Formats: sequence, structure tokens, C-alpha cells
Amino acid sequence: MVAVSSWGRLNRLEHDVIAIADRRLASQQICQSHPGIAHGMGRSYGDVCLNPGGILWKSTGLDRLIQFDEQTGRLVCEAGVLLRDIQRLMVPRGWMLAVTPGTQLVTVGGAIANDVHGKNHHVHGSFGNHLLQLTLLRTDGEIIECGPLHHANWFAATVGGLGLTGFILTAEIQLRRVAGPWLESETIPYANLEEFFTLADDSETGFEHTVSWIDCLSGGRGLFMRANHSSHQQLFTNKPSKWRIPLVPPVSLINKYNLAPFNSTYYHLKKSHTGRSIVHYEPFMYPLDNVQDWNRLYGPGGFYQYQSVVPREAGMDATRAMLQEISRSGEGSFLAVLKTFGEIVSAGMLSFPRPGVTLALDFPNNGENTLRLFERLDKIVGEAGGRIYAAKDARMPRSLFVSGYPRLAEFMPLRDPGISSAMSRRLIGS
Repeated sequence: MVAVSSWGRLNRLEHDVIAIADRRLASQQICQSHPGIAHGMGRSYGDVCLNPGGILWKSTGLDRLIQFDEQTGRLVCEAGVLLRDIQRLMVPRGWMLAVTPGTQLVTVGGAIANDVHGKNHHVHGSFGNHLLQLTLLRTDGEIIECGPLHHANWFAATVGGLGLTGFILTAEIQLRRVAGPWLESETIPYANLEEFFTLADDSETGFEHTVSWIDCLSGGRGLFMRANHSSHQQLFTNKPSKWRIPLVPPVSLINKYNLAPFNSTYYHLKKSHTGRSIVHYEPFMYPLDNVQDWNRLYGPGGFYQYQSVVPREAGMDATRAMLQEISRSGEGSFLAVLKTFGEIVSAGMLSFPRPGVTLALDFPNNGENTLRLFERLDKIVGEAGGRIYAAKDARMPRSLFVSGYPRLAEFMPLRDPGISSAMSRRLIGS
């Protein structure tokens, strides 16, 4: 048994970890060892990738690229391949993943299971919108090849399906063409939520990537970032990260005493350096990947991430109400992201993205105070007709999961009975 934690470091619990490194042997290994759940890089923040006291099928050994068509951009790979490795291999060849999340240190299987989204949802949707096919291994040994046009129900259940329909072996992904690794970006300060929504609306037609950092204690000021791919030519060498948090401090370094001045300093420093610039895609898309083990900053108690999406018509009022609750609570977040989702329909039954406004915040684990704040935020999200992102969740109530994901009843018959996780037991009951 091995102690395993997810990225939020809320606990370290014992698991029986089985390494899956050869897809030809995967059926034998998985059929003889269940119930379990697939576990890649463990970058999910909560308990979607955990199975305390039970089995984890470690998928990172399935890291092979199988086939690539240079003309069409179709890539077939195993599910343990990192998004970072795909990007660094394919971008010099003129291709890129159409959608990636805020870190590229996740596996293809994890990206599928959580149907990750990026800063360009209004243009390219989520990760599942660019899958052509996947190979699913059930714990009874059945192998299902599925895609949007064949065995479509299995495909829709697996994309965003929290790893509960089977173990993903391989995937075929449609990449998109790019001129190179560079982006032309622009950073614009905004003073309140009204200015944010004006910027978001004005940017959707002219910019592929849009996102903002928001000072959650200020009432709504922030920094809006937008970018397009550029044909700019310049030599770039990938260098190992120079920054690393070497140890876990005895208390969280992000707390109520330093958060307000830190946010204010960050806002005014960045505000004085706004404007247009040419940037490499890695620091723009994955800014925290340059700080190794940054999750240690939150101390021994770890941290929660709370990410919601509410319909656009409720977006202004719901976002303002959540910020007010956060300010009154004495809690707060430095890593706070506010952006809008477009109209592209997600491929998965349980996919998180939907048209609307999404707010993502990191909170140090301050026990009951933090959990009581989340209950008040849940009420705002639920009354607005929104949902919580399961990939980031560690404590969502079952009632909000059921109301937020109306296709849950359609999904349930496609679950694999040999798969279970801490999240599935908490939200579904098994």
C-alpha cells in the first residue's frame, strides 16, 4: 500500500497502486484487480482520482505515441501520454492540441475523463470536441472502440465521465494547425465586473484565448488577458523550471493576513505593465507549470479549489454575490480566474463546460470556516442554475451534483461496476 494524494493535498491515504505499462497486458491486470480507478498525474484537485483503501491503476506507463498523420494532424496515442509531450513534439511540426487546461502536466486519459477546457472554449470547445475515437477497456475484459459516430453513447459517457465507464487505453485526437509557438497577447486592467463582461463580449469575436485574473477581495477589479496565435519567428529553447517550492511550510503562506496586500500589489504591478506583447504559448497558457510543487504553498492542510459555472443571464449577479460572500467570510484566493464559456456543446454527458460564466478560486483548507463558505457559494450556484467542476471538487453535496448534471440518469447504466472512486461513492453512492 502506498500513500497517495491528489493535487489539493487535503490528505494522503493508502492505496494499492498497480502500474499499467503495456496495453497488451492491461486487460489481464485490470480484470484481476478491481474495483479500482485510473490515476494519471494526480493533477485533479479533489477525490476524482482517488480510491482510499483500494486500487489505483497507474496509467503514466502507457506513454507511447502510436501513429501520426503529418498531413491531417490526426494523432493516435496511449492514454498515459502527457499533453506537454504532445505539444513539445508537435508544435515544431506545425500542429497543436486544440484544447488544453491550465497545466499541460496531465495525461490524455485524464484530459478525457474530466473533459478539460482551456482559455479558448468560445472557439474550440473542450477536449472531447476534438476526439475522433477512443479505446475503452471494461473490467470484465470487454474492449469498446467508440467515437462521436459509432458507439456514441459509450463515447459520450466516457468523455467527462470521471473515469467511471472503464479504463481508457488509447485515443485518436484531431490536432489543429498553428504557425508556430508564439502568441500575440494583450493585458487590459478592469475596475469592476461590468468592465470585465464588456471586455469578454468584445474579445470573443477577435481573440481565440481569453481569460482574466480577478482580485476576489476587491469587489471585481482584475486583469483581462487575450491572445491570438502569431507567425512571429524567434528561437525558443525549453528550459527546466528554475522555481520550486522545496518543502511544505508549517502553515499556509496564503492566508487572510497577507492575501489582500498581496492581491493589491500584484494588481498594481501588472497594471503598470499592461499592453501588447509577443509571448511563447507555454508561459501564457500554463503559468504555474514554471513553479514546481506550487501546491505546497498552502501548508500541511492543503487547499480546495472551487470552480463553478452559471448561465450567462445570471452571471453578473451570481459572480458578484460569490465575491461578496468571500469578502465577508475572511477567506480568500490569490489564484482566482474568471472567464466566459461559449456556445459549443460539450461531447460528454457529465462534461462541465456549458454556456455561461466560470469562476475558479483556490482556498487554503481552514477547516469548518472554509466548508461553511462553500455551502453559501453552493446556494448561489444552485439558485443560478449552475454546476461545480468535478475535476476540482473534494466536497460538493450530492444534491448539487444531481441538479447540475441533468444527464446523470442517462450516464448511470453505462458505469462499469468494477470501477469505484472516493468521488463516485460520495456523489453517486458506489
